[in-house]
Amino acid sequence: MRLVPRLGSGIPLVARVDEIRRLRAGFTRAERGEAGAVLLSGDAGVGKTRLLSEVAEFATGRGALVLTGRCLDVREGGLPYLPFAEALGPLATAEEPVIAEAVRTRPALGRLLPLAQAGVPASTEYVAVSSEHEVPHRARPEQDLGQLQLFDAVLSVLTEIAVHQPVLLVLEDLHWGDGSTRNLLSFLLSRLRAQRLFVVASYREEDVYRRHPLRGLLAELVRLPAITRIDLAPLGDADARAFVEALADGPLAPEVVASVVERSEGNPFFAEELLASCADTTDLPAGLAEVLLARLERLSPDARRVLRVISVAGESVSHGALAEVSGLGEDELDEALREAVQHYVLVVEKGAYTFRHALLQEAVYGDLLPGERTRMHAGYAARILRTPQGRGHDAKLAYHSLQSKDLTTALPALLRAADEAERLGAPGAALRHVEQALEIWDAVPEAARPADVDEGRLLHEASYFAGTSGEPERAIAYARSAVQALGPDIDPERAAQKWRRLAEALMNVEGTIDQAVEAIGRAWDLVAERAVSKPRVWVLATRAAILRGIGRREDALWSARTAVEDARAVGTVGGEAAALITLGALADNAGDFTEARARLREAERKAREADSLNVELRALCFLGFSYEDQAQIDEAIEVFERGIERAEQTGLTWSTYGLELRARHLSLRYASGDWPDETLTGVPARGVSSVLAARMTAAALPIVVARGRFTEAAKLLAELRPHWRAEPLTALAAGAAASEIAYWQAEYATATKRQAEAFDFLRSLDDDYLLSGIRLGALGIAGAVAQAKAARIRSDEKAARESVESGEALLVLVRHSAEHGRPRSSALGPEGRAWLARAEAEASGLGGAADPARWAEAVRAFDYGAVYQQAVCRWQYAEALLAASADPDLAAAELTKAHEVAQRLRAIPLRDAVRDVARRARVSLEGAPEPARDTAVVDPLTDRERAVLERVALGRTNRQVGDELFISEKTVSVHLSRVMAKLGAARRAEAVAIAYDRGLLTRPSNAPAMRI
Repeated sequence: MRLVPRLGSGIPLVARVDEIRRLRAGFTRAERGEAGAVLLSGDAGVGKTRLLSEVAEFATGRGALVLTGRCLDVREGGLPYLPFAEALGPLATAEEPVIAEAVRTRPALGRLLPLAQAGVPASTEYVAVSSEHEVPHRARPEQDLGQLQLFDAVLSVLTEIAVHQPVLLVLEDLHWGDGSTRNLLSFLLSRLRAQRLFVVASYREEDVYRRHPLRGLLAELVRLPAITRIDLAPLGDADARAFVEALADGPLAPEVVASVVERSEGNPFFAEELLASCADTTDLPAGLAEVLLARLERLSPDARRVLRVISVAGESVSHGALAEVSGLGEDELDEALREAVQHYVLVVEKGAYTFRHALLQEAVYGDLLPGERTRMHAGYAARILRTPQGRGHDAKLAYHSLQSKDLTTALPALLRAADEAERLGAPGAALRHVEQALEIWDAVPEAARPADVDEGRLLHEASYFAGTSGEPERAIAYARSAVQALGPDIDPERAAQKWRRLAEALMNVEGTIDQAVEAIGRAWDLVAERAVSKPRVWVLATRAAILRGIGRREDALWSARTAVEDARAVGTVGGEAAALITLGALADNAGDFTEARARLREAERKAREADSLNVELRALCFLGFSYEDQAQIDEAIEVFERGIERAEQTGLTWSTYGLELRARHLSLRYASGDWPDETLTGVPARGVSSVLAARMTAAALPIVVARGRFTEAAKLLAELRPHWRAEPLTALAAGAAASEIAYWQAEYATATKRQAEAFDFLRSLDDDYLLSGIRLGALGIAGAVAQAKAARIRSDEKAARESVESGEALLVLVRHSAEHGRPRSSALGPEGRAWLARAEAEASGLGGAADPARWAEAVRAFDYGAVYQQAVCRWQYAEALLAASADPDLAAAELTKAHEVAQRLRAIPLRDAVRDVARRARVSLEGAPEPARDTAVVDPLTDRERAVLERVALGRTNRQVGDELFISEKTVSVHLSRVMAKLGAARRAEAVAIAYDRGLLTRPSNAPAMRI
């Protein structure tokens, strides 16, 4: 009897109960507005596609919109965003009004949806990709804005559709995805919040080798809170046996079942192929490749030829393409295809033919003879040349031409493919195309190369694309190669463009400013004596920005003014706007704020006229900085909000300046006391390896700390640490946050240590960060004061003296920072002066009771709108008044004001600290719980401290106390340290005895006697 296997989805799903339950649960949560994603990994053939089909059916049954796309093995540099284009393709023709409107209002989706590009002619001639100076038909921004617009459009269209119905996005075979696909996936998954969106992406675990580009991304994605990973393991023996028995319509001999189970090693597809390849019940091939090919050998020669042709395509193939490349007649081709489909080797998808499983395609392609492979690739290339252009046309032509060794055709195809990839917002794909062109450049006869392209231009383009795709080191390397390749006969303006490109690349990497200055100097030398031109304008504008950054004010001013004059002469509005920003920043540095803001507003207007979006957002950033530095918080917030709105309108929410606008806006909301809810902070998801994301996270960190979410803050601090050098502002935010966390947790030595680590790091970079010592030093002094106080309570004079000396040294550092630091404007601004006042107030308490007058000055200094910091100072001011027995009514008023702010902002640590002082001073605070009991003495203990001490009095160890109160042993120790400090006790037992004597504890009848 010959067995006919039941292949495909007709087989019952075996042994995947837990996996399907988790997938269904994830989708159900997404229905409720908890967006999530699953990364489904497993070996080839283990059943990933089948599991995805099950969850898709489940979601469809729940009324969801299911979008599916898959990656294809077309090698690096192939089709950018292919799975997203396939998945979102149905949206272009959807008749539902909600979907149609969502797509219509996002023109950037036209890069993915082919119907959105209807009627746009595609040139068959190569148009050189180049810098903004070398592209006559398209101005290039400073970064890849098209990619950002596309990413924002994909996220927003899915979010809008999900408001009306849940969305399931399925992406298969990520191990074949190109860099652009990986970038878009990272962007999308890192921004899953409250959308009714569920994403499931699969990949082959064994194909993601150590240096595979997907490996690093996966390591980052699995750290996101909304991401779950499911590893699809091979079937166990029992499940594999049940699966094999389900494959056949008739009974199987036990020895056949045992053999298939053993040989398949739990891989369902291997088991299917082993059983399907049997001519009888004993003929089982030895290896998987042999199994696959042995099964195909049973097909007719024509069917096998068709399979070889399809394997070369690397994607679904139309009937017409097969007829042309295979050379078979219509009747022979029809019979061959029918045979392959009936044997379930091929499947029909959207009118084209593809292998049922990628393993089949790989086995067939790997079995081709070299000459056979070359001829078939050449056949596809010839067909592509004759067919109308479409998305990915040149990338496919380049691929097949390279594989068929037709380098003359491949070179211009690669260049056109790079141009298309740039238009699609895929700089990574464009970079690989240009790199491939560089690899074959010398092998192509000079006469066959595009007339308007040379190797230097390709190196220039490779540098640009490397920079815009997040590879700054490669951008520098290519830019260096471009300038090294400059010959003596090259046009000076073109040479200047390449030196300017090197300068820009160097500016994006920390520690290379001197080299950037040298590079822009070489660029300027080449055009300084030449007539006014667009390249000269941009060199001047870039030179002005770089020289301003290193403090060469006069040279920067001359370059910016000259750039403006030249730009107006030649009509380069974008270059004029860029130079105006530098002029505005220089005026701001000089304290001429009226002039600065007029220049920056003019730059904003001109950049918008020129459609220079990145320059426009940069102008808004600098305008907001001008207001922020002078503590004009309301005006700064208005500018930043305008910039954020503009970024959202243009799809640049996640661009460099789009993020900076949001980060500054969030920082001002923190200062002004307009704190967002936890779910609306706009913090990029944790784990995203982006300096810009770190910048946004750093802006939100103070709110996280002030609300007492210390566990979350600790994770954010660990994630920020690798970004300190690339974005020093994260070091300042992290050092301040770490110091505050330690202070609130009574780890005062750690508080001082953390601020010192951050400040030492910043000083090692540049003296420009000297001003950070004011804020960090003030926080360190607070820790030193608390250390000294605790030491005096336990009569440790040496420790007290050391803490005082440490605090005094920090005060010297703070004063030095304030005197010698270089503020953006001509003088120390209100924020710097306020932190200086706080440092002086903190230091007044080093020797004992703090000076109330100093704290009153600090309260006034933060009156510029820094609501939270002012509340902190009010708390300290009140405590200083009470310690000095001076004006208890004023102290009560200050505590009340501080408590109101802490309550409104949900600033738990500050709220508890204020309540503790109020309880000890018997001050009634609205909204605060009443004391647990009425005593005749001032009670210095908090409820938690009393709970700890009561259990210590019963003879409990720290660990036992922690277990009873559901806190850590370390936290118990912290509470006991505070209790002993407050009661003036040197030991635990002494603290218990003092508490009994003062009536702070009621001695239970069964309390054990404790030795003192």
